[in-house]
Amino acid sequence: MTVPNNDATYREMLASERFFYGAEVVTSRGPQPVDSPGNLTSFAKDLLADPRIGWISITDNPGGGPMLPPDWLAGLVAEHRNRVVVHLACKDLNRSGLESAAWRYASEGFGSILALTGDYPTGGFGGVAEPVFDIDAIGLIDLLRSMNEGLNVPGRRGKIETLPKTDFFIGCAVSPFKRHERELLPQYFKLVRKIAAGAQWVIPQLGYDMRKFHEVKLFLETRGIDVPIVGNVYLLTKGVAKLFNSGKLAGCVVSSELLRKIEKYAAGPDKGKQFCRELAAKQLAVFKGLGFAAGYIGGVHKAEGFGPIIELAESYGPDDWRDFLKEIQFSQFEEFFLFEHDKFTGMSEAGRINRDYLASLKRPAKSKEVNLNYKLSRRVHGLAFTRDKALYPLLKRIYARWDRKPGFLGRMAYRVEKASKLAMYGCQDCGDCSLPDCAYICPKKWCSKCQRNGPCGGSIDGRCELEDKECLWARVYERLKFYGESETMLDRPVIFYDAKLKETSSWANAYLDRDHNMPEKK
Repeated sequence: MTVPNNDATYREMLASERFFYGAEVVTSRGPQPVDSPGNLTSFAKDLLADPRIGWISITDNPGGGPMLPPDWLAGLVAEHRNRVVVHLACKDLNRSGLESAAWRYASEGFGSILALTGDYPTGGFGGVAEPVFDIDAIGLIDLLRSMNEGLNVPGRRGKIETLPKTDFFIGCAVSPFKRHERELLPQYFKLVRKIAAGAQWVIPQLGYDMRKFHEVKLFLETRGIDVPIVGNVYLLTKGVAKLFNSGKLAGCVVSSELLRKIEKYAAGPDKGKQFCRELAAKQLAVFKGLGFAAGYIGGVHKAEGFGPIIELAESYGPDDWRDFLKEIQFSQFEEFFLFEHDKFTGMSEAGRINRDYLASLKRPAKSKEVNLNYKLSRRVHGLAFTRDKALYPLLKRIYARWDRKPGFLGRMAYRVEKASKLAMYGCQDCGDCSLPDCAYICPKKWCSKCQRNGPCGGSIDGRCELEDKECLWARVYERLKFYGESETMLDRPVIFYDAKLKETSSWANAYLDRDHNMPEKK
């Protein structure tokens, strides 16, 4: 079998032609004395000492609950820092806290970071915690890339100071296991935007349909994007399969067909352990056969449990993966695929986009989302808010005059703005409006994570992971597709909300170049 060179860094592993294996380490809630038997430190060290394990990846409060931070554990195995990936999620820290954490990681020599939006909190002391989501994964990726280039910050006496460059190896996630076109395509478009923002490697979220994993690779190839993709495997049990099937763990999908199969094997003498171990090993073999850069194994809670899966994966013949690919296609009911299916190979066909999808681009179906409110909003935007066109120059001059000499008319205009936007959109008066970016659906009102740069990975059958509303970005997609704008829906600069504009006129801020739409300074 393939034995990794444990002197290689994680970055070198993904650039290598050799297929490496990584292991997931989840921290815990509560104290973890370093010298206690069976502790997390021993677990991580045992994994890093195993020649079959190339790297470990330490999670950041997965599932939304509070746990020990990943850098705590990373610091205890610092001698292996180049073989450690640290997750960094946006749910618990604002942009300043995330930047501080990134400086800490850089100072301690941890350069491989998986940038995530994060799960919505599910608990906390005294009740459910209020999430932060000040920025999302794209914003975090853009921040880390800027730090790599030398972050420009205000210095003394107003001068701009360039801070020392970092050397982060930035990863991102994508969630391809979406049942509907309107939630899958925005995931792919956001993946392209993440890579443009600075992501250097990709890991898909969890599912058990190898054709969908393959589609991620094909999609990037159609866009001319060549980045390492890490295949994601989670060792199932009957209980975990039920959880993933329920949709209660965002981004993790087990179809009803696979659940029934696992329940069948779970009734046997070994409770289905051998079947689930073989399923994980076969997935790894398929990733290797498809040309993925590496395989990442989660759901194993003892260090000695990873080896048998890897050894089994390595024991298969060089072409066995082709049979496994056809075998592991547990799709959801009426699931949408972007590429045509080659029934002979079991794979999606490179270069052959779904014919029905291509036809729908020419003749989009009617949608309840394309209502009078949206049509009117587009018309008003074209008339009054399109830079340097129609009424824009006049309104810019008027708002500039009101800004120089505040008075009754300016105050009345703000009141009219608030009342009309509240009635039409549920406006939250943030002052840095993203209605035009989100097809006139307010992200602060209608997205649980206030996602302005595209969807998170948590939607379930087109609904928010909180299951209390339709996913905002699925709705946005339908609106934009009707006007032939869906495929370019995220082709724009990264949006950062400016909190200083809260409860001020977003119209004034737009006309006076104070919000995120202001032209870039040359």
